[in-house]
Amino acid sequence: MSDSSQPAAEAARHASFDIIRYAQVWEDADVLLKALNIQPDDVCLSIASAGDNALSMLSCNPQRVIALDLNPSQIACLELRVAAFRNLQHSEILQLLGVNSADQSSRTKNYKKCRASLGVKAQTFRDSHPEWILEGVGTVGKFERYFHLFRTRILPLVHSRTTIEALFTPRTREERERFYEDTFDSVRWRMLFRLFFSRTVMGWMGRDPSFFRYVDEKISVSERILTRARHAATELAPELNPYLQWILLGTYTTALPHYLRPEHFDAIRSNLDKLEWHETPLEAYIDSVASGTLSRFNLSDIFEYMSEENTRALLSRIGQSSRSGARVVYWNMLAPRSSPDDLHHMLRPVPGLGEQLHAEDKAFFYSALRVEEVVK
Repeated sequence: MSDSSQPAAEAARHASFDIIRYAQVWEDADVLLKALNIQPDDVCLSIASAGDNALSMLSCNPQRVIALDLNPSQIACLELRVAAFRNLQHSEILQLLGVNSADQSSRTKNYKKCRASLGVKAQTFRDSHPEWILEGVGTVGKFERYFHLFRTRILPLVHSRTTIEALFTPRTREERERFYEDTFDSVRWRMLFRLFFSRTVMGWMGRDPSFFRYVDEKISVSERILTRARHAATELAPELNPYLQWILLGTYTTALPHYLRPEHFDAIRSNLDKLEWHETPLEAYIDSVASGTLSRFNLSDIFEYMSEENTRALLSRIGQSSRSGARVVYWNMLAPRSSPDDLHHMLRPVPGLGEQLHAEDKAFFYSALRVEEVVK
C-alpha cells in the first residue's frame, strides 16, 4: 500500500499508534461547531481522538456521527466516554476524567458503573491499566503528561502559583495586556517557554518527531506557540479558556470544554445511539459508504502529518464523494495545508469564516483553522 493510495494512514507508517497520545481533545469545539453548522439531516464524520468533539457534535442533534481513528487506544478513550455519559451523572464524569478532586475509590466505583457498557477490547485495555483510572482518565495521555511536566517542573521556576492564578482574574482586554506585559511576560518565561516548546523537546516528550516532518526547518516552533499563548492571555479571556486553565493549573477552574458543560449533558446523552466508531483509515471508510452520504467533516489536524500530495488526494476524494454543501473543517498547527486552487471547482474555502473563528479559538496553539465547502 503506497502513501498515495491511503493518504490518511501516512502518519501511522512513521509514528507509534499503540499508546494514548491524547487523553483529551485539544481542539476548541465551540469554533468547530460554528464552522460545521450541523443540521438534523447531516451525517458527520469526525476524527475520534479522545472523543470529546465527537460527543459535542451529538449536541447538535445530527442524523449520525461516525468517529474514526487509526489508534485503538484513542478509540478506547471515546468508548469509555460514551459509557460514562450512559451510566454516570455529570459530576461523576468529571471525577472519572480527573477534573474534580476525588478519592481513588470514587474513580474506581465510577469506572465499575461504566465497565459493562464497554466492548471486550475496551474492557481489557482499561482493566490492564488500573492506575489510569485512579489518576483520572483525562490526565494520562502523552500530551497531557507533557503539559504536566511543564506545569510542575518549569512553571514554578518562572511564576508563583498566585501569579499563575491571577492570570485568570476577569479583566478588560486592556487590563489583560497590562498584566501580561508587566507581570507575566518575563525574560525567564520567554526563555523557558522557548526551550520547553521547541521542536526537539516537543517531538521527544509531547508529540512524535515524525509529526514535524513537513514543518519548514526555518520555522521556530516555540516562537509560533509563544505568540499564540500571548494571544490567548490577552486578546481572549483566560477565565473562559478551559485549555489554558488545564495547561497552567492542571484542571478546569472557571470554564469547561463544550462537551462537559452541564447544559449539553442531556442532549449528548439522548443522542448517544447516533454515534458509531471504527478503527479504520479515513479514506477506507469514505469509500465504503454511498456517494453523497457524508456532509460534515471534523478532520482535526490530520494534514499536519501528511505530504501536500496526500493532502490533495484526500481532499479530492472528499470533494468527489460527499454531498453538495458539505462542510470540511480542519486545523493547521505548523504545516500549512488547505485545498489547492485546482480543487476549488469542488472544494473551496468559505470566505472569511476560518479566519474569524481562528481569532476566537481557545485552543490557541494552532496557526489556522480551515473551513471549506463542497460545491457541485
